[in-house]
Amino acid sequence: MRQVIIYPGENGYWVVKCPSLPGCISQGKTKQEAIANIKEAIELYIEVLQEKSQPVPEERFEAFLVVM
Repeated sequence: MRQVIIYPGENGYWVVKCPSLPGCISQGKTKQEAIANIKEAIELYIEVLQEKSQPVPEERFEAFLVVM
């Protein structure tokens, strides 16, 4: 399980990042497409790390909403 952050990009697409995997970012025309794309990106990211015998970073982030 990985936490992701999704937000509207400047080009009308949704941008989604996985903070626990540096540089793991994707996008999509809709939120659903962006989430499907980041799932694939996360799987491939981890697969490449494993192929290179590199450690897979653990999920360490917690998300909170701050009301101002």
